[in-house]
Amino acid sequence: MEKVIVIGCPGSGKSTFARALAEKTGLPLHYLDLLHHRPDRSTAAREEFDAALAGILEGARWIIDGNYLRSMPRRLEACDTVFWLDYPTDVCLSGVRRRFGKPRPDMPWAETEEDAEFMDFIRHFRQDSRPLIQAELARHPEKHIHIFTRRAEADAYLASRG
Repeated sequence: MEKVIVIGCPGSGKSTFARALAEKTGLPLHYLDLLHHRPDRSTAAREEFDAALAGILEGARWIIDGNYLRSMPRRLEACDTVFWLDYPTDVCLSGVRRRFGKPRPDMPWAETEEDAEFMDFIRHFRQDSRPLIQAELARHPEKHIHIFTRRAEADAYLASRG
């Protein structure tokens, strides 16, 4: 395990899992949200995001945290291991609400309130995004794919890593 992607619905705990995995493995951790979002809440141009991602993918060892479906095929090609936090919608919505007002190393600002569009994206993730993820993963049977459907499964995996 040298090149890892951590994917899942917003609020699933991707960044928390990725941080714990990075601590256990020593792999450098990269957050796609930090490539995409600016502290002033603007976003990077597509070309800028893609160039930064390409630089990370050229590295010999890494963990990349984030879903970003548009770039998932590139990340899947480059990785050897996938961790998919495939949790129920209510778990993800709760995860987003719990982080309100808390600074996070994976975002350039702290969320302070619900964004209706973002919460709707989470509510529709299982119908809209999940099938696309399943299709992308099916194209890569050679990858080591870990799918966790409950937080306890992810916690148990991390605990087993010593």
